[in-house]
Amino acid sequence: MADDKDVLRDVWFGRIPACFTLSPEETTEREAEPYYLLLPRVSYLMLVTDKVKKHFLRVMKAEDVEEMWFEYEGTPLKWHYPIGVLFDLHASNTALPWNITVHFKNFPERDLLHCPSNSVIEAHFMSCIKEADALKHKSQVINDMQKKDHKQLWMGLQNGKNYNFWKLGNQAKSFSLSFGFFFFFFFFELTMSDRPFIQKLFRPVSPEGHTLTLGDLLKELFPAAICVEDEPKRFQVMIHGIEPLLETPIQWLSEHLSHPDNFLHISIIPAPSD
Repeated sequence: MADDKDVLRDVWFGRIPACFTLSPEETTEREAEPYYLLLPRVSYLMLVTDKVKKHFLRVMKAEDVEEMWFEYEGTPLKWHYPIGVLFDLHASNTALPWNITVHFKNFPERDLLHCPSNSVIEAHFMSCIKEADALKHKSQVINDMQKKDHKQLWMGLQNGKNYNFWKLGNQAKSFSLSFGFFFFFFFFELTMSDRPFIQKLFRPVSPEGHTLTLGDLLKELFPAAICVEDEPKRFQVMIHGIEPLLETPIQWLSEHLSHPDNFLHISIIPAPSD
């Protein structure tokens, strides 16, 4: 079995090859070539696509440019979901690279949140961490951290430096939002492409002291994801692009596969048809 630190490192450095193409609805002065990029799974689209924006602005007139947004096969991509979650929900069973369409007009107000600057992403990221900490630790972890520690977490995500997270995770047990300590509860987000997401606290052990698993969580919240004997598989349960065994302890998943926002993001998608 891989060392726990290796698992954490693999999660942090997970990448998705993507091909960005400009929507044919956009007006350009010359043909726009596609732009290829390796996207970090744990980051956010609007945080890592400055080069994409600059690439396409070269062939467009300033008056034709409004707010940039992305879609995949007609579905607007919600920038406030981590990139890996978006891929698992919408494209996990397709060939790579992930083909993403870029738009600069006709912003889908009903589907997406506006993101005029990185400060909006930072506010969303820190809000997620504070929300999870309030429910898991009654805000004790965040309150015990200094302002510079908050900034260090954000800069680690923004710059792709996992050292910032490792440093905070090893400073003291009070920083249990990072790694390695037993949770009385863990906070997860269960996301499906065609249904509202579910956020809930879940105990990693039963009242009798038994270790609970991913299968136990699904039985409680989405039993249709459990494949019944002799019946065809209806759903895939994805975390960071893989299908964990249902026997995997939920505590281990929370410690090792949570995103930097301190959520364990679980994506449920229809199983591919043969």
